[in-house]
Amino acid sequence: MTEAANDPPHLEPPSPLGVATAFLLIYLSWGTTYYVTGYAMQNAKMPPALFGGTRLLLAGAILLLCQACRGQSVRIGAEECLRLVPIAAFYFLLGNWLINLGQREVASGVAAILIATTPLWIGLFGMAWPGGERLSLRGWLGLVVGFAGIVVTMMPQLQGGFDFVKDYHFLFVLGSAASWAIGSLLSRHLAVQLSHLTSAGYQMILGGIFQTALGTALGEWPILIAKIDDRSIMAFAYLLVVGSLTGFVAFNWLLGHVSAAKVGTYAYVNPIIAVFIGWVMNETHVSVALLIGIAIVLIGVYLVRSDHVPSQEIELEPD
Repeated sequence: MTEAANDPPHLEPPSPLGVATAFLLIYLSWGTTYYVTGYAMQNAKMPPALFGGTRLLLAGAILLLCQACRGQSVRIGAEECLRLVPIAAFYFLLGNWLINLGQREVASGVAAILIATTPLWIGLFGMAWPGGERLSLRGWLGLVVGFAGIVVTMMPQLQGGFDFVKDYHFLFVLGSAASWAIGSLLSRHLAVQLSHLTSAGYQMILGGIFQTALGTALGEWPILIAKIDDRSIMAFAYLLVVGSLTGFVAFNWLLGHVSAAKVGTYAYVNPIIAVFIGWVMNETHVSVALLIGIAIVLIGVYLVRSDHVPSQEIELEPD
C-alpha cells in the first residue's frame, strides 16, 4: 500500500541492530510469501478467494485490536470508510485474489518477478491520472526495459508461443501487479485521516469482506472445508502472522526511523529471495533467462522509480 512517509521525528535514534532486524523481517517475510502462497494454491488446493478473504479479515481485526491495545484510536467515519472502499477493492479484491489465482500454475519465483513490475504500472497509469506526473526519457526507458524483462522472464515457459488456454495464469499475476498499482495511486489521492496501521487494518477488513463475498458467490465454502488439513492451516498461519502482520509492522516501524528510499529497497530484494526460496524448494526452475529477466526488470523498476515516484512515497506488494 502506498503511504506518504515524512520521516517523523523520534526521541531516540534506533539501534543499528533494531534497524537491521526490521529490514531482515521485511525481506524474509515478504520474500517468502510467494512460495507459501504457491504451496497453498498448488499443493493444498485451497480456494483462492476464501483463502485470501478469511486471512485478510483476521489480519485486519488483529491489527486494529493491537492498535486499540496501544491506546491508538481506531474510530473511522463514514466518509473515510467510503474513501477506503476503492483502495481496498484494488489492493485486495483484485490484487490479492489475482495473485492467488495466478499462483495455481505460475511458479513462485516467476510470480515474484512479475509482481515486481508494480512500479512500472504506477508510472504508466500515473500519467493518465488527473494532474499526474509525466515520465521523462529516463522513465520511458525504464518502462521499455522493465516490460522487456517480463518477456525475457516468461520465455522459458512460452517457448511455443503464448496460448490463452493454458498460459492465462501469467496474465492473472500481471493483473495483480496492475491492480496494486491502481490501488497505490488511489491511496495517494484519497488520503484519510488515519494512522498507517489503522488504515491498513480497515483496508484488510474491507478487502477480506469483498473476497469472502466473492468466494461465497463462487461456491468455494465446500472446497475450503474439504481441503482443510495440517498443510493448509500451516500455510494460512504463516501468511497471516509473517506476511500480513510481522512484515507490515516492521515496514511501518522503519518508515518512522529511516528514509523511505531505504525502506523501498525491499522492492529489489524480495524478488531475489523469492527466486532463491523457490529454487531451494525445487519449485522454481532457475534458468539463464530467468536470471537475466529479473535483472532487466529490476533495472527498469529502478529507472522508473528514480524518475517518477517521489522518494517519500513507496508501494507495498500483494501479500
